Amino acid sequence: MLHDLQGESNMSTIVGILYSAVKENSQRMQLITVEMSQEEVDYKGPHNNLNSTAQLIKHIMYVDLNWVYRLKRQPLPLSLKEQFGPMIDTNNKLPMIKGTSLRTLITNYEGVLEMLKDACIRLTDADLDIVVHFGHENEKRATIRWGLWHMADHSRYHQAQINQLRKWYKENSLSS
Repeated sequence: MLHDLQGESNMSTIVGILYSAVKENSQRMQLITVEMSQEEVDYKGPHNNLNSTAQLIKHIMYVDLNWVYRLKRQPLPLSLKEQFGPMIDTNNKLPMIKGTSLRTLITNYEGVLEMLKDACIRLTDADLDIVVHFGHENEKRATIRWGLWHMADHSRYHQAQINQLRKWYKENSLSS
């Protein structure tokens, strides 16, 4: 298997590289979550106080969805906010979700990635210099280039948490 960061043929060079980093991470997430039971998807750590894999995947998806609309320089439609949000709950934590299947989460995330692909096809490398606002209150600023990089980096960060949850879940299952 050859690993490379090559974008789609209809993307500009740098946009394609950044897009492919996000795409590769989504494929990696699918590999690390394959064959998880519903109990494991909902597992919240040995003390039941951490974010579950379901919460983390939904969070990654919602962050990426917000960035897709920033790339398009459009507000996130209310229907998508209601379907996939909120970013955080009233306690500034990731919203609780339980009982949503891994297949549903991955299918929804694949839909967001298709939207990202469509947005990236329309971007030029020069567009990467455009500055957009982000953050819970849109208080931060970043270039589109940074936003695409952040999508990949953010996903890898939470994938490490998912890997740790899997380790604890297996240890807990063996000791039960």
